[in-house]
Amino acid sequence: MKKFFIIIFLVISCLLGYNIFINNDNNLNIKDTKKENDVIDNILNNMSLEEKIGQLFFIEYRSSRIDDTLIELLDTIKPGGFILFSENITTYQDTLEFIKYIKESNDIPLFVGIDEEGGNVQRLTNLKDYKVSNIPFMYKVKNSYDAYNIGKVIAEELRVFGINLDFAPVIDTVIGSNSGLDYRRSFSNNYNVVSNLGISLANGLYDNKVIPVYKHFPNHGAVLEDSHDTLPTINKSKEELLTNDLIPFKDAINDGASVIMVGHLAVPSITNDNTPASLSYELVTNLLRQELNYNGVVITDALNMAALTDNYTEEEIIVNAINAGVDILLMPNDPINDIEIIKEAINNNKISLDRINESVKRILTLKYNTIYNNYDEYLSVSYLNSDEHKKILEDY
Repeated sequence: MKKFFIIIFLVISCLLGYNIFINNDNNLNIKDTKKENDVIDNILNNMSLEEKIGQLFFIEYRSSRIDDTLIELLDTIKPGGFILFSENITTYQDTLEFIKYIKESNDIPLFVGIDEEGGNVQRLTNLKDYKVSNIPFMYKVKNSYDAYNIGKVIAEELRVFGINLDFAPVIDTVIGSNSGLDYRRSFSNNYNVVSNLGISLANGLYDNKVIPVYKHFPNHGAVLEDSHDTLPTINKSKEELLTNDLIPFKDAINDGASVIMVGHLAVPSITNDNTPASLSYELVTNLLRQELNYNGVVITDALNMAALTDNYTEEEIIVNAINAGVDILLMPNDPINDIEIIKEAINNNKISLDRINESVKRILTLKYNTIYNNYDEYLSVSYLNSDEHKKILEDY
């Protein structure tokens, strides 16, 4: 299988290494999406069921050691992505080797992600032997120019380690200081300001070859509880959400958002019950995909949070999330067992193979358009806390 993927990705490069130019006033540069679809379909059709299921998983491992447990985890799951935490960040060289090992564990390139928001959510600050730039809390960011350049700083320092995805920006709009989301993680209590600054930071990431993940749909700032501890409820009508809370998400979609994270937030006005958004067909498929016209990748918030685990079995979480229309399952409790859960659900017609293929195709398409396109190159360690980055951040 490994030789197949090497050959097919070389074919992709040959087939898609050119663009169709349309001579008009905008000088649009449009790629040949038909050929892209044909190549992605060819890859998909040659994948085993286990390989397809593996692409749905974004796993964690809270250690910096490449030990037997990690090796078994990667070999068994062949995950689509790996999220890094502070426990994975040690010295520059050890961290680099750890990440390179993870990337080389799968024939299909991996998303290697991290929570690098700024403020008190910065994993790279755990680096032992080099100083990294200290990114400010988002509520301190003053304008879109600064937001873009802060995104650039984050991206360049992540790429020193070959990290290609950032679980940022937070585009929740926090109303009130007692929100379940720390208000300092939000750009503002104004929906339009959040939209403007969030998209600017995301573009700073994306233009510098790191995939941004907008979070947490449909707005974690609208609740008082923390979904790490319990299931929060958004007590707003659909109309209120569309005209306020969802403004940043609608704008991000119109700007070409590639990945949106769905939170564990109940919205009874839409679902008529307390089903979390991450498990809700009404919120993921009907609202996000169909009504808001979002065609990108949907990822859940961490599946090991109490908002889910206190209310659902592992099988219910996995099956319901997939059937809701989610593409990537972030940090499931037992991913090796979850593979068997999904296979059994397919055999019992609880999940359709078409639903799996739909998500895998979205994931592979995003990977082609990003990490196949030089997103995995490693920048020099000199980028960490560089003079240019200090200049950008000097007012913060």
